Amino acid sequence: MMSIFQKIKEEFLNQELSFQASKSSGPGGQHVNKVNSKIQLKFNVVRSSILEEDEKAVLLKKWANRLDSEGNITIQAQEKRSQLQNKSIAIQKFYESLSAAFRKRKMRKTTQPKKSAVEKRLKAKRINAEKKQSRSKNW
Repeated sequence: MMSIFQKIKEEFLNQELSFQASKSSGPGGQHVNKVNSKIQLKFNVVRSSILEEDEKAVLLKKWANRLDSEGNITIQAQEKRSQLQNKSIAIQKFYESLSAAFRKRKMRKTTQPKKSAVEKRLKAKRINAEKKQSRSKNW
């Protein structure tokens, strides 16, 4: 699925992603109060022209709890003082989230417990049973 990332990055980045700048929250004094350094990146999965229907279905399923009612995913970045740095951080977060959505999960291999582990567990059970048995005698 690497071709999807290349399509988004190279051809349609400006068309598909929308950015909104606003004042950042938190400490910082006068600089925070004056500068619109927080960036909100929005990407509409439903209306995307570069995603195929099966890719949209995967994103809608994986991002179900992150999408708003219109099908937008919103990613915020306000770590840096610079709007440009926050914009690049938001784009990076978007691509990481996108690649995580398309990454296939490895299936867990079922394994049997080792013989030594079973013996160790049974020995511990036996010792515990003997301890309790010895408490009940000679009352």
